[in-house]
Amino acid sequence: MKTIKINPADNVAVAIENLKAGDSVVVDGNQITVNNDIPAGHKFLLQDLQEGDNVVKYGYPIGHLIKNQKKGDFVNHENIKTNLSGLLDYSYDPINEIKDNQQNAPIATFKGYRRKNGDVGIRNELWIIPTVGCVNGVCNQLCECLKHEVCNDNIRIIAFPHNYGCSQLSDDHENTRKILRDMALHPNAGAVLIVGLGCENNQPDEFMKLLGDYDKERIRLMVTQKVEGDEIEEGMKILRELYSIMKDDRRVDVPLSELKVGLKCGGSDGFSGITANPLLGVFSDYIVVQGGTTVLTEVPEMFGAETILMNRCKTKELFEQTVKLVNDFKQYFLSHGEPVGENPSPGNKAGGISTLEEKALGCTQKCGKSPVCGVLDYGDIIKDKGLNLLSAPGNDLVASTALAAAGCHIVLFTTGRGTPFGTFVPTMKVSTNSLLAKNKPTWIDFNAGTLVEGVPMNSVFDSFCKKVISVASGELTWNERKNYQEISIFKNGVTL
Repeated sequence: MKTIKINPADNVAVAIENLKAGDSVVVDGNQITVNNDIPAGHKFLLQDLQEGDNVVKYGYPIGHLIKNQKKGDFVNHENIKTNLSGLLDYSYDPINEIKDNQQNAPIATFKGYRRKNGDVGIRNELWIIPTVGCVNGVCNQLCECLKHEVCNDNIRIIAFPHNYGCSQLSDDHENTRKILRDMALHPNAGAVLIVGLGCENNQPDEFMKLLGDYDKERIRLMVTQKVEGDEIEEGMKILRELYSIMKDDRRVDVPLSELKVGLKCGGSDGFSGITANPLLGVFSDYIVVQGGTTVLTEVPEMFGAETILMNRCKTKELFEQTVKLVNDFKQYFLSHGEPVGENPSPGNKAGGISTLEEKALGCTQKCGKSPVCGVLDYGDIIKDKGLNLLSAPGNDLVASTALAAAGCHIVLFTTGRGTPFGTFVPTMKVSTNSLLAKNKPTWIDFNAGTLVEGVPMNSVFDSFCKKVISVASGELTWNERKNYQEISIFKNGVTL
């Protein structure tokens, strides 16, 4: 198979392999000669179109041509323009899509850690979290000291430095507090040491009140300005106590209904909406049918496909919350003088994505066809099982951090260009094409590129499902093996 037409309504097809000008291909039984070199993942026209005509992919317009083009012509970001503009009014036209592919699937389980409050974690790690960037060095040194002192393959010790916690105002200050709170309460941590300075805006004692009724045995605070003497020595005393408490924690069988999965893409290419993202969509539907939870974010990368999500909302209230989610982010762009369609990235364009609509229609496939059951503001923790939408930008680390902070145990991250990063929960990379998986074997955890190489979806899904359950049960992702774990917090306002 050299090409694929994704939807019967499409007037473009996608090259599965590199095509040369003059090559003849068959699409829908019709023979077409391509007029230009078409790189793999890129589009070419299936009919003559005039300037201003819409280009249709995935069954929806992805923009309009800015000049006349003929059947077989190459279509990319140089000859197509987005149809997106400013804020829109939306109407609710609910769609109840049926999930028939996994309805009778047997109840699945994974091996997780059951916490004192009933929550479940898929890791048993010791985390060191600063309230403010001023103590990043202390946190890093404590982390390295404890690593040298203890050796336990079941417990990873991680510090999470960041640049915030002081000199912030309003929403930025609250965003920092909420994300750090969510981290401290995350069940993937068997124990947490929170390290403060003492004079920061994010006052340590007030921050601890934000945690509510937390496990005081496993979550501790050290304020360095209040330590008489060496804060490293005092911190090590606390860490040794925490380590001794958590070191004997053991995994138990947990139903998949307890699993919370973040859905993310980055470095997308023309295959993202054909291979890896649809695979995540099938998996998302499966998790939801099992009684579990998935979360889709990257709100700016919903622009152009937002009505699909809005009409899948279970209630009018959820629809209205989703409208606010989308329009608030559009207003954020406009308030900074930026157009809402200023996307995709250079890497996206090189990979075959020409407009934000095209990116969004591929991006939103990660959440399958399940109804939207919850809508979360940035920093909120998941309350409703099923598919949730989360407010966060498209930036890879900011969005992945937000997914983890919402309570996701794992982030499934599809990519066509590749990236080594990870956030504070396992960040499992799924390649959209086999070449990336071959070239970057220490970045990619699963290859979805086989979906355009003749391997059927049900076979790829079975392998993928086993892989995710294995990771949930303790198998390390590549970002964990490489110790690529960090956080990034959304910032919009003034730094004092």
